[in-house]
Amino acid sequence: MFIQTESTPNPATLKFIPGVAVVEGGPIDMPSAQAAEASPLASAIFGIGEISGVFFGPDFISVTKSSGDWTYLKPAILGVIMEHFTSGAPILTNGGGEAAADEYFEPEDAEIVSKVKELLETRVRPAVAGDGGDIVFRGYKDGVVYLKMKGACSGCPSSTATLKRGVQNLICHFVPEVKSVEQI
Repeated sequence: MFIQTESTPNPATLKFIPGVAVVEGGPIDMPSAQAAEASPLASAIFGIGEISGVFFGPDFISVTKSSGDWTYLKPAILGVIMEHFTSGAPILTNGGGEAAADEYFEPEDAEIVSKVKELLETRVRPAVAGDGGDIVFRGYKDGVVYLKMKGACSGCPSSTATLKRGVQNLICHFVPEVKSVEQI
Protein backbone atom coordinates (compact mmCIF):
# COMPACT_ATOMS: atom_id res chain seq x y z
CA MET A 1 0.00 0.00 0.00
CA PHE A 2 1.30 3.43 -0.97
CA ILE A 3 -0.02 6.42 0.98
CA GLN A 4 0.45 9.84 -0.58
CA THR A 5 0.71 12.98 1.53
CA GLU A 6 -0.15 16.52 0.57
CA SER A 7 0.30 19.78 2.38
CA THR A 8 -2.77 21.93 2.98
CA PRO A 9 -3.17 25.70 3.32
CA ASN A 10 -3.19 25.07 7.08
CA PRO A 11 0.45 24.46 8.08
CA ALA A 12 -0.70 22.44 11.10
CA THR A 13 -2.57 19.94 8.90
CA LEU A 14 -1.36 17.25 6.48
CA LYS A 15 -3.58 15.30 4.11
CA PHE A 16 -2.97 11.54 3.81
CA ILE A 17 -4.34 9.75 0.73
CA PRO A 18 -4.33 5.96 1.16
CA GLY A 19 -5.59 5.18 -2.36
CA VAL A 20 -8.73 3.44 -1.06
CA ALA A 21 -12.13 4.67 0.11
CA VAL A 22 -11.96 6.03 3.64
CA VAL A 23 -15.60 6.84 4.49
CA GLU A 24 -18.90 6.70 2.67
CA GLY A 25 -21.91 8.80 3.46
CA GLY A 26 -20.17 12.04 4.30
CA PRO A 27 -17.05 13.29 6.03
CA ILE A 28 -16.38 12.67 9.71
CA ASP A 29 -14.65 15.23 11.90
CA MET A 30 -12.96 14.05 15.10
CA PRO A 31 -11.63 17.22 16.75
CA SER A 32 -10.53 15.49 19.97
CA ALA A 33 -9.33 12.16 21.33
CA GLN A 34 -12.68 11.80 23.10
CA ALA A 35 -14.58 12.25 19.81
CA ALA A 36 -12.28 9.64 18.24
CA GLU A 37 -13.31 6.86 20.62
CA ALA A 38 -15.72 5.49 17.97
CA SER A 39 -12.86 5.04 15.50
CA PRO A 40 -9.95 2.64 15.99
CA LEU A 41 -7.96 4.51 13.33
CA ALA A 42 -8.56 7.98 14.76
CA SER A 43 -7.85 6.71 18.28
CA ALA A 44 -4.53 5.24 17.11
CA ILE A 45 -3.58 8.51 15.40
CA PHE A 46 -4.40 10.50 18.56
CA GLY A 47 -2.34 7.92 20.48
CA ILE A 48 0.78 9.14 18.68
CA GLY A 49 0.58 12.34 20.71
CA GLU A 50 0.71 15.98 19.67
CA ILE A 51 -2.42 15.51 17.50
CA SER A 52 -5.38 17.89 17.82
CA GLY A 53 -7.71 16.62 15.10
CA VAL A 54 -8.46 13.84 12.63
CA PHE A 55 -10.81 14.32 9.69
CA PHE A 56 -11.99 11.51 7.41
CA GLY A 57 -13.00 12.47 3.87
CA PRO A 58 -14.23 10.14 1.16
CA ASP A 59 -10.72 9.20 0.05
CA PHE A 60 -8.38 11.03 2.42
CA ILE A 61 -7.50 11.58 6.06
CA SER A 62 -6.48 15.02 7.33
CA VAL A 63 -4.45 15.12 10.52
CA THR A 64 -3.90 18.33 12.49
CA LYS A 65 -1.04 18.58 14.94
CA SER A 66 -1.15 20.60 18.14
CA SER A 67 2.63 20.84 18.34
CA GLY A 68 5.69 18.92 17.21
CA ASP A 69 7.45 18.56 13.91
CA TRP A 70 5.97 16.85 10.84
CA THR A 71 9.38 15.27 10.28
CA TYR A 72 8.73 13.03 13.29
CA LEU A 73 4.93 12.83 13.27
CA LYS A 74 4.44 11.99 9.58
CA PRO A 75 6.19 8.57 9.63
CA ALA A 76 4.28 7.52 12.75
CA ILE A 77 0.95 8.56 11.20
CA LEU A 78 1.80 6.78 7.94
CA GLY A 79 2.55 3.61 9.93
CA VAL A 80 -0.75 3.77 11.82
CA ILE A 81 -2.74 4.33 8.62
CA MET A 82 -0.94 1.51 6.80
CA GLU A 83 -1.45 -0.89 9.68
CA HIS A 84 -5.13 -0.01 9.93
CA PHE A 85 -5.95 -0.51 6.26
CA THR A 86 -3.94 -3.73 5.92
CA SER A 87 -5.73 -5.17 8.98
CA GLY A 88 -9.16 -4.69 7.41
CA ALA A 89 -10.53 -3.09 10.60
CA PRO A 90 -13.50 -0.71 10.19
CA ILE A 91 -13.08 3.06 10.36
CA LEU A 92 -15.94 3.29 12.88
CA THR A 93 -17.15 0.82 15.48
CA ASN A 94 -20.58 0.55 17.08
CA GLY A 95 -22.14 2.84 14.47
CA GLY A 96 -20.12 5.74 15.84
CA GLY A 97 -19.70 8.97 14.00
CA GLU A 98 -20.82 12.52 14.09
CA ALA A 99 -24.31 13.30 15.18
CA ALA A 100 -26.05 15.32 12.53
CA ALA A 101 -26.19 18.91 13.67
CA ASP A 102 -29.55 20.58 13.46
CA GLU A 103 -29.95 23.02 10.62
CA TYR A 104 -32.02 26.08 11.19
CA PHE A 105 -33.99 28.20 8.76
CA GLU A 106 -37.56 29.35 8.32
CA PRO A 107 -39.81 27.22 6.08
CA GLU A 108 -40.40 30.18 3.75
CA ASP A 109 -36.62 30.30 3.12
CA ALA A 110 -36.46 26.69 1.90
CA GLU A 111 -35.89 27.69 -1.75
CA ILE A 112 -32.99 30.01 -0.82
CA VAL A 113 -31.47 27.30 1.39
CA SER A 114 -31.82 24.77 -1.43
CA LYS A 115 -29.88 27.04 -3.81
CA VAL A 116 -27.17 27.66 -1.19
CA LYS A 117 -26.79 23.94 -0.49
CA GLU A 118 -26.54 23.15 -4.20
CA LEU A 119 -23.73 25.70 -4.61
CA LEU A 120 -21.94 24.28 -1.58
CA GLU A 121 -22.21 20.70 -2.91
CA THR A 122 -21.26 21.40 -6.51
CA ARG A 123 -18.73 24.23 -6.28
CA VAL A 124 -17.42 24.78 -2.77
CA ARG A 125 -17.10 21.39 -1.05
CA PRO A 126 -15.06 19.76 -3.86
CA ALA A 127 -12.54 22.61 -3.72
CA VAL A 128 -12.36 22.57 0.07
CA ALA A 129 -11.96 18.77 0.08
CA GLY A 130 -8.96 19.25 -2.20
CA ASP A 131 -7.36 21.13 0.69
CA GLY A 132 -8.22 18.40 3.21
CA GLY A 133 -11.31 19.92 4.76
CA ASP A 134 -15.03 20.37 4.50
CA ILE A 135 -17.61 23.11 4.80
CA VAL A 136 -21.19 22.40 5.76
CA PHE A 137 -24.42 24.37 5.89
CA ARG A 138 -25.73 25.01 9.39
CA GLY A 139 -28.36 27.72 9.00
CA TYR A 140 -29.90 30.74 7.33
CA LYS A 141 -31.55 33.73 8.94
CA ASP A 142 -32.22 37.30 7.80
CA GLY A 143 -29.97 37.08 4.73
CA VAL A 144 -27.06 35.47 6.58
CA VAL A 145 -25.81 31.94 5.77
CA TYR A 146 -24.10 30.13 8.64
CA LEU A 147 -21.46 27.54 7.75
CA LYS A 148 -19.11 25.28 9.70
CA MET A 149 -15.54 24.67 8.54
CA LYS A 150 -14.03 21.25 9.33
CA GLY A 151 -10.80 19.34 8.91
CA ALA A 152 -7.87 21.33 7.54
CA CYS A 153 -10.15 24.35 7.12
CA SER A 154 -10.94 24.57 10.81
CA GLY A 155 -8.36 26.88 12.32
CA CYS A 156 -6.60 27.52 9.01
CA PRO A 157 -5.06 30.99 8.80
CA SER A 158 -6.63 31.53 5.36
CA SER A 159 -10.10 30.19 6.24
CA THR A 160 -11.57 33.63 6.92
CA ALA A 161 -10.34 34.91 3.56
CA THR A 162 -11.67 31.79 1.83
CA LEU A 163 -15.03 32.20 3.53
CA LYS A 164 -15.43 35.93 2.90
CA ARG A 165 -13.72 36.44 -0.46
CA GLY A 166 -14.51 33.10 -2.04
CA VAL A 167 -17.58 31.44 -0.59
CA GLN A 168 -19.51 34.60 0.31
CA ASN A 169 -18.87 36.20 -3.10
CA LEU A 170 -19.98 33.04 -4.91
CA ILE A 171 -23.15 32.54 -2.88
CA CYS A 172 -24.15 36.23 -2.95
CA HIS A 173 -23.63 36.31 -6.73
CA PHE A 174 -25.90 33.33 -7.42
CA VAL A 175 -28.38 33.86 -4.55
CA PRO A 176 -29.02 37.62 -4.25
CA GLU A 177 -31.16 37.15 -1.10
CA VAL A 178 -27.96 36.24 0.76
CA LYS A 179 -26.19 39.29 2.21
CA SER A 180 -23.31 37.62 4.07
CA VAL A 181 -21.79 34.31 5.11
CA GLU A 182 -20.60 33.65 8.67
CA GLN A 183 -18.60 30.82 10.23
CA ILE A 184 -19.92 29.15 13.37
